[in-house]
Amino acid sequence: MRVLVIGGDGYCGWATALYLSERGFDVGIVDSLVRRHWDLTLGVDTLTPITPIRHRIDRWRELTGREIDLFIGDICDYPFVQSFMRKFEPEAIVHFGEQRSAPFSMIDREHAVMTQVMNVTGNLNLLFAIKEFNKDIHLVKLGTMGEYGTPNIDIEEGYITIRHNGREDRLPYPKQPGSFYHLSKVHDSHNIQFACRIWGLRATDLNQGVVYGVLTDQTTHDEILVNRLDYDEVFGTALNRFCVQAAIGHPLTVYGKGGQTRGFLDIRDTVRCVEIAVSNPAAAGEFRVFNQFTEQFSVYDLAMMVQKVGCEAGMKIEVQHLPNPRVEKEEHYYNAKNTLLRDLGLEPHCLSESLLSSLLHFAIRYKDRVDTSQIMPTVTWK
Repeated sequence: MRVLVIGGDGYCGWATALYLSERGFDVGIVDSLVRRHWDLTLGVDTLTPITPIRHRIDRWRELTGREIDLFIGDICDYPFVQSFMRKFEPEAIVHFGEQRSAPFSMIDREHAVMTQVMNVTGNLNLLFAIKEFNKDIHLVKLGTMGEYGTPNIDIEEGYITIRHNGREDRLPYPKQPGSFYHLSKVHDSHNIQFACRIWGLRATDLNQGVVYGVLTDQTTHDEILVNRLDYDEVFGTALNRFCVQAAIGHPLTVYGKGGQTRGFLDIRDTVRCVEIAVSNPAAAGEFRVFNQFTEQFSVYDLAMMVQKVGCEAGMKIEVQHLPNPRVEKEEHYYNAKNTLLRDLGLEPHCLSESLLSSLLHFAIRYKDRVDTSQIMPTVTWK
């Protein structure tokens, strides 16, 4: 199958492109490289040194004999979208190519507008291109569990059955996004559902939890193939931040009480979930939603786990509670369903002490690259 990975130079996209390539798919990568530009403008950097995309692809070909096509450009530019659709002729499109940081979208008006214009316009362009070139192309879109928010009822997989005034219907699950970024993903979901209903397109929305981990079987082949590890306040996740803070002897910074609970998954499960979705396409006219996570943890849970593993390794690790820069419930009910991907064959990797230990050692290995000025929060929702 010919699979186009939009955003294939990014964290999830790069790991996915290599995984699918090694599994025998014909892979193309589309990327504007804007994420590298944002690192420069914000003065941040990944903990791991990332080589240029062409070097990465060339090294992959040398090691495996597998070709990966590369198209550099912006999917908000529709003539560019038409050009790579015409040249590559994909059978499936995996869409990671969006601004993916909630804090980035909350910096100021400019970053909020940039996030929504980029994400919504790019996604719309892909929908129109699929309609124009081949309606049988399966769109696998990276959504986010953050679309749902933290309702006081169980979170279903995309849809909920409502009984009202003696009638019943199966409707999209209500959305309560927590940032302008998450709002853009809700807009994407609505646009994709509309395109499937009106034009008969086929799409799978992967509402992904927080991803952790650096290494996959493919990125371990060579140092040039190593993936990103973001720890800064804008692009870094809590677990990455905690591991890096532990490595340099900085207190683990828990926002507020730390009761904020979310779904999490290993990067190795991310790439497997994408393969499952691509290999089991939605039907024509179907907008399918999978909740893509394997476990649920609170921020405080993560801090305690990192502290325990680090202390057992002889590290002195403290936990520091900071005023929460976000507007969110810090203690809440959270029970999300995630059975559909398991039913299709996902065998999850769990967040074990041995995996946390490997993440800590990875952070220690590159700790000389840590910029301590990027750890503490400065972006506020208020």
